Formats: sequence, structure tokens, C-alpha cells
Amino acid sequence: VGGFGLCGIPENLISALIKQGAKNLTAVSNNAGVDDFGLGLLLQSGQIKRMISSYVGENKLFEQLYLTGHLEVELTPQGTLAERLRAGGAGIPAFYTPTGAGTVIQEGGFPVKYGPKGAQENDIEIGALPREGREFDGRSYVMERAITGDFALIKAYKADTRGNLIFRKTARNFNPDCARAGKICIAEVEEIVPAGTLDPDEIHLPGIYVDRLVQGKSYEKRIEKRTLMQADTAISSISGPRERIIKRAAKELEDGMYVNLGIGLPTLASNYIPEEFEIEMQSENGLLGMGPYPDEASVDADLINAGKETVTFLPSSSTFSSSDSFAMIRGAHVHLTILGALQVAANGDLANWVIPGKMVKGMGGAMDLVSSGTRVIVTMEHNAKGGAHKLVDSCSLPLTGKSVVDRIITELGVFDVDKNTTSNGHSALKLVEIADGVTVEEIRERSGCEIVVHDNLIAMQQ
Repeated sequence: VGGFGLCGIPENLISALIKQGAKNLTAVSNNAGVDDFGLGLLLQSGQIKRMISSYVGENKLFEQLYLTGHLEVELTPQGTLAERLRAGGAGIPAFYTPTGAGTVIQEGGFPVKYGPKGAQENDIEIGALPREGREFDGRSYVMERAITGDFALIKAYKADTRGNLIFRKTARNFNPDCARAGKICIAEVEEIVPAGTLDPDEIHLPGIYVDRLVQGKSYEKRIEKRTLMQADTAISSISGPRERIIKRAAKELEDGMYVNLGIGLPTLASNYIPEEFEIEMQSENGLLGMGPYPDEASVDADLINAGKETVTFLPSSSTFSSSDSFAMIRGAHVHLTILGALQVAANGDLANWVIPGKMVKGMGGAMDLVSSGTRVIVTMEHNAKGGAHKLVDSCSLPLTGKSVVDRIITELGVFDVDKNTTSNGHSALKLVEIADGVTVEEIRERSGCEIVVHDNLIAMQQ
């Protein structure tokens, strides 16, 4: 099923499927909408047996059904999911990817379905199968099987009577990849025009992939996060430790870079980019050249970022499919990724997507981003609630990536990951910048791993 969040979902086809009543469905979709809209409605009606997705997100019903053992969920990295669909439609049975190497994705065993006692009792009824691993040119890869489906339900903006499709803005996302992977593709569109009306160079998906066309009667086009221009001024309300982190993260951005900024603190760093810099923000839902939030008159449900927030275009913007988006990422064309974390180990291991038995948000595109081989920076508060360590000797949570982090920025300082930095025989983080008013002793007390001080330690840049 095509769509990203609620953007570009086949609203009318989902409603028709609810009325049709088919049960025990396996649904392949990046996520499952929200509790009361999109695929969330099929979860409400109990028609879905298994979800193959990358992100649970804000759908509380999705999370509850999974954690209580009422829904099978095969969590798959977002870029891997897009490529599995693309490969399925291209007749390629499997492929190797660096995404997930050394994590539970490769090792297997992560819960697909909990038993009657649920996640709190760790009652695992079905575990994920391990992936075959292989090394190419010194890097570890895992083998992923392609995905095909009996039906593909997709949404496009316009079609001609031969099934040629045009998508609109970021509503393209997973739709072309799902269309190609379906044995029977049903495309829901807003407008159908006679063959020959569309310029062949403007067609995004050729009609050979489309079996049936349906013109939607009406569209709600619900927006998950209507974010307006004045929200940019929210940066002025952020002060103290969080502002320190954001300002320092902005120093990592260089003129001419292509950058992916994660949700939350990383995104706010864009507010401190020097005006003379030309930096292209890449959003993994299929947008390059992400502009600022819109004013009310410019809000467009078909134009969102990966955080499901409404955004605008820049003069240099372009849109594309999810598989193309992650080809950019996996192919190391995005120079820098800044994202948050739950834990970072001294050797650069990263955990940021799940707390087993308690919180399951899904990995989304994070595993793909950090496994690309390009620079990865983590921005986070130094400690969790209650003072728990987030800089640790070894991550206790499931990994997002193994030895992938290059630098960590907290309110206390800046830390570099260097495999040659050790202390007492253990991996250690190197403190390269320290915040005003903070001592090395305080940092060591608030960290769960060895900290080595750089010979030329400087004040934290702002």
C-alpha cells in the first residue's frame, strides 16, 4: 500500500477494502497511518494479520496491538523496504545491503509476534529470521529478499486512460515502488484524462505497471503535522543546554553539502546556517531541497518532510520515489547525517529506535542513513531522565548501526569516536570541546564509558 504517513495514501481504496471485508491480510506499507485514518482503519477492523513496515510512529493502536500479541509486525529499515519492493517489481529475487549489518536485522530473533503474555513478559511467539551475511571490499552486508504482493493499492495525482501516472510533490514516496511490486496494481487517482494528453516526458510511472484505474470520489488529505511558518520562531524559545547543542551542531554544516537532519534537535540546527551557505536538505520521503514551513495559505497536504510536517519548495527542489531517495543515501551521495540517540557506545555503536517491551517506534530510515559510510553526528542531551547514562561502554538496547557514529554533541561537550582511542584496554570517547562552566570530572561522572581528553581541548564552539 503506497503512501508515507498520511501523504499519498489511497483513501478511497482503503475505504472500499474495509467494506469488502477481506481478513488475515499481510499489508506492506511504510507505516499504518494513524489510529483513525489510513491503514489504521484496517487495524481497527481487525482485517490485518501482519504488517511489514519500517515505522510505528504515533499510531498508538498499531503499537498496542503489536505489544499485546494481537498483530504480527515485521519491522524493516525504510530504505530496505523500498528496495525490496523495487527489486520485486524488477524480477530480482534478493540483494545485499549494508543496512542492518551487525544488528538484530541480521541476527534475527526480534519479535514478530508476541504470545498471550505480551511484550512485558517477553513472551515471543514468532521471531524474525536471521539474514545471510557476506563481506564485499571489507564491508559487511546482509541479504534481503524481494517483496511482491497479490495486489498493490496506490495513489497518484493524474492518469491517462492507458494507465500512465503522474504523482504530485512528496505524495509520490512509496507509490511507484508498491505499484511495480504488485501482481495486480489498482491506482486511485484524482483525475483521468484521454490518452495523449500527458507529455511522455512528464510521466512518472508507465501504464505497463497499472492494471486498474479508479477515480477517487473525494479526498480528506488529512495532515498529521500542520506546521506553519511562525513555528520557525520557536527556536527563540529554546535556550540553555538544548540551544547549546543546536548551535554547535550547525557548525558541522559546510557550504555545498547535501545533509539529512533527523527529527527534533537536529532539524533545529538548520536555523543557524549562515545565509551565504548553499546547503540542500534531503528528506527521505522523497524530497531534495527542503524549504521552510509554509504560511497558512501555502499549506499543501502533498508536500511534507520525513517528520510529516508541512514544508515548502526551494528553487532547487526536486521530488522522487522512496527507492530513489534511499539510493542517494545508500550510495553515499548525502554528505552528512545528524540524528538523535538513546545510547551511543564508545566504539560508535548507535541505538535509537526501540526500548524492548516498552516503546516501539521503528527504525524508519535511520539504519539506512547511518550505514551509508558517510559522516554521522549524534545530537542529544548527555543523560536520560533520572540521570541514566547515554554514553556507554556497550549499548544495552538493540542497535541501529554498528560502529557508525563519528561525533557526539551534548550540552556538556563534543566527543569524537576513534577506534584507536582506548583507556585501560577499553574503547574510549575523545573529548575535543568542553562547554563553559563544565569540568572534565563532571563529564566523567555523568558518562558510562571511558573519556579521554584531547591534547588540544578547546571551548565548545557556538
